[in-house]
Formats: sequence, structure tokens, C-alpha cells
Amino acid sequence: MTKTYSGFVAIIGPTNAGKSTLLNQIMGQKVSIVSHKVQTTRTRLRAVKMVGDRQLIFVDTPGVFNPKRRLDRAMVAAAMDAVSDADAILLIMDAQKGVTETIRGLVEKIRDRANLFVALNKVDAVAKPNLLPIVAELSAMANWREIFMISALKNDGVTGMLGALADVMPESPYLFDPTDQPDVPDALYLAELTREKIYKYIHQELPYHINVVTERVDVDAENVLDIYQKIVVASDAHKKIVIGRGGEQLKQIGTAARHDIQNQWGVNARLHLFVRVEPDWENKAENYIDQGLEFKK
Repeated sequence: MTKTYSGFVAIIGPTNAGKSTLLNQIMGQKVSIVSHKVQTTRTRLRAVKMVGDRQLIFVDTPGVFNPKRRLDRAMVAAAMDAVSDADAILLIMDAQKGVTETIRGLVEKIRDRANLFVALNKVDAVAKPNLLPIVAELSAMANWREIFMISALKNDGVTGMLGALADVMPESPYLFDPTDQPDVPDALYLAELTREKIYKYIHQELPYHINVVTERVDVDAENVLDIYQKIVVASDAHKKIVIGRGGEQLKQIGTAARHDIQNQWGVNARLHLFVRVEPDWENKAENYIDQGLEFKK
């Protein structure tokens, strides 16, 4: 009988290090939202990637940062919880920023774990001589199995990295269907695509106080999806910003999200967006459970 291998790889790192970009590159499709803003990934998103006969189950975690709000604390807790269950840990760091205090703190938390890897991302933007001190400092901090030089955006160095990660996966029956696929609930995936557009078009701190919920999806006789989502904001002032003058901002968000949904799923869709004011949404347990986060009182 042919041996099979399957295991979990936790992707951790600071915000904006390129974790979501890397996962999307690995999967060849959008799994996790990408934005120039920090703290965009809120949930633990899983994606299954086959490398030969070895199954890698990637867990993309929220970026680690200094949490100030309840939602922030839940996001950071989700990232660290993923580490405890992983067969390998892949620390992603921005080569342009080098070894920061956040990186040092993360390494301190994981240094005693087996199968530690680190990926220096965005190396195409850094002169090679400037990478050597970073590698030297990292090497002294933990017993890494390997330090990779990659560009997630350009897909440089990613294939070799996948091979090295696959080599440490434990012998096991496949834990998921052996095809490359994201393991994300449809409702959450659709909500994330819309939330990404809010980050894109609203250039203020407001997006961090917004939640998107897919309330239902209907299919008509011609197989067109009718997707109903609510955008939850904390105040009437926030609602006005999201809607925009004459509804133009909401229309722009909805059109971009609908195009993305159609491109990702290969379907025709109508997206119905409604903005609701719920001042206390960040303190309601159901808004955390929907995103795979733990609600801590």
C-alpha cells in the first residue's frame, strides 16, 4: 500500500508581511483577502495543497500585532492557537523591515517547536548584501530547518519552499480530499471578498470597525446567484461614509465585489448590499463565531 502524508502548516507573521499573498499564490486562486492596510485577515483560513503524494494543509492566520480591542485580541489568539496544532510553522517576515521587535517576540513564542521555517518575503526589493545580516541574526535566534528567500507576489522561491515543507509532513491518511482547494465556508468566503473591497475603497480607519455578513444566497431558475449581505457599522456617521454621496461608494464596493465573486466562482451573480448600524457588534459572540474566532468575555 502506498504511503501517504498529511499535516498542518501554520503561516504566522506580522501584519502586512505577505501571508495572504503567499497563500493565494500557493493555491493559484484567492483564498485570503489582500490589502495595503494592516490587520486585514481576521480568521484562520485553511487551504489544502498537494505536493506529490504529500498533503499540506495551510492555515493562514491573522497578523500578529499589539492588540487593543476585543476583536484584536481574538485575532491574535487565533494566530497563536494555530501554532499549537501545527506540524510545521512557517514564519513570514518582510525582508524590507528586517528583524523587528514583533519578529523577536514571535520567535520567542515558537522557538522550542519542531519543524520551524522562516520565509524572508519581498527579497526582490532588497539588495542581496543587505539580506546577509538579517539571515545571520535569524539563524542565531532559533533552530530553523530552513530559511527561504521568496517573493510571494512574483512566485519566486515558492516551489522549493513547498517541497521542503512537504518533506516534514507526518505519515498519515489524507485529512482532506486530495485536491488543491480552500477549506472556507462559502458564506464567509463571500463576505471576505466584499470586505476586501471596503478596505480598497474606504481610505480611513473605518474598515477596522466594519463587519460583513452573508445572510443568504438564493439561486434562480437560470442559476444566477442572489447574494444578500449586510455591512455592519458602529454608527450613523460610518453608515454615511460606506454609502457615500448618492449611494456611489456602496455601488462601487458592490460592483467590484460582484465581479470578483463571478470571476472566482465562474458564476453569474447579483449582490445585494445593505448597511446596518449595530453600535455594539464587536461585543456580540455571534460575530466572532461566524469568523472562526473565540469570543472571550
